[in-house]
Amino acid sequence: MKTTIRKTRSVCPECLENLPAVLTGRDNGQIWLEKTCPAHGYFEVPVWQGQMDFDKWLLETQPLPASCGLNCPKNCGICGEHEIGTCCALLEVTQRCNLCCRYCFADGGAGEDLPIEKCKAAIREIVRQCGQPLLQFSGGEPTLRDDLPELVRYAKEAGCSYTQVNTNGIRLAEDRTYAKRLRDAGLDIVFLQFDGTRDDIYRTLRGRDLLETKLEAICVCSELGVGVTLVPTVVKGVNDDNLGEIVRLAARLTPGVRGIHFQPVSYFGRYPTAPEAKDRYTLDMLMTDIADQAGIPIDSFMPSRCDHPLCGFHASFLIGPDGALKALSSITHSSHSRGCAKDNREYVARHWRRAPEEAPPAGNFSDEMDFDTFLYRLRHQSLTLSAMAFQDAMNLNIERLHRCSLHVYDGGKIKPFCAKYLSRMSGG
Repeated sequence: MKTTIRKTRSVCPECLENLPAVLTGRDNGQIWLEKTCPAHGYFEVPVWQGQMDFDKWLLETQPLPASCGLNCPKNCGICGEHEIGTCCALLEVTQRCNLCCRYCFADGGAGEDLPIEKCKAAIREIVRQCGQPLLQFSGGEPTLRDDLPELVRYAKEAGCSYTQVNTNGIRLAEDRTYAKRLRDAGLDIVFLQFDGTRDDIYRTLRGRDLLETKLEAICVCSELGVGVTLVPTVVKGVNDDNLGEIVRLAARLTPGVRGIHFQPVSYFGRYPTAPEAKDRYTLDMLMTDIADQAGIPIDSFMPSRCDHPLCGFHASFLIGPDGALKALSSITHSSHSRGCAKDNREYVARHWRRAPEEAPPAGNFSDEMDFDTFLYRLRHQSLTLSAMAFQDAMNLNIERLHRCSLHVYDGGKIKPFCAKYLSRMSGG
């Protein structure tokens, strides 16, 4: 038996035309997105597997008004219907890559660098349109550019609050001098592709053994004082059994590693084949698996207050001497108030940047610690878990798209991430 939960809009996965859509509830607690294209027929896809209470997670978020989203995401650029400003802005500075991953939202590999003057012009335009965002340099593989440190420095001078490099880590591991140049230029965060603690995972997803390279990149960044956030692409049947090990490894590698940002796989750019419904890995499955494997309470995960609640989660922990994680966040005690993009940006920077080294206080590091000790541990002995569940043409929900704060610069326009990388797909 199906029950209508709320109406929204989506696109046809084959022609990308805007369509009415509906979220329906099933007897097993699952939530599915359903839509019908006049040209290509009926489509349905699970977006919630019933592992957690859907209504509680939505935090009283209002449905998409019937008059909104009629033209999304065709000809997209942030418009008057968009509900949130820019937290993070992404700039692709190269199409080149030194890997050819099975899953790549940018379909990187062959191609050219964006000329440096065009990069600088794009940075100026991003600042003009977005204020003072956290700027993410991406690609392709951005560290293939020898002049990336110059761009990092320019971004800071142009007014970007923080800078981040999205990278597979190969050059950072192999070229410490280059990594130091990035640090000296003002790089705040290394967003490191990190899919697991076993090389069979990397062989499947990235085409070669990479674990030792990833660990070396973390070591280099840690010695240079640059914060690292691990970014696993989670694929059902490949590494969804390894999430707890990633969490335990990250806890051992603090304060060099500041957080883990999980990305359940979405199907756009380059991917092997469109998945069947049974292969979809939803946000509630991710939270349940992390909680079970890492031994942390499920209610420590909280929905985003900036983006739509179905887009991701965050959770904060103190790390004990034995590596155990003590939750600092709880959905039980969270409010339903929305945050703004600036608040979210500062939260990200506070949890992902590396704090300057300092001598620990002489306080007690037990549960009865004093306030100075607590603040020290928060800066140096804490770990943040977060996630972003990107959307593809099959599960795109325009209600979610209207609350996206991760934006991409595209030829003078600022676009929601999932609108920029949306691509046609068959099957599913």
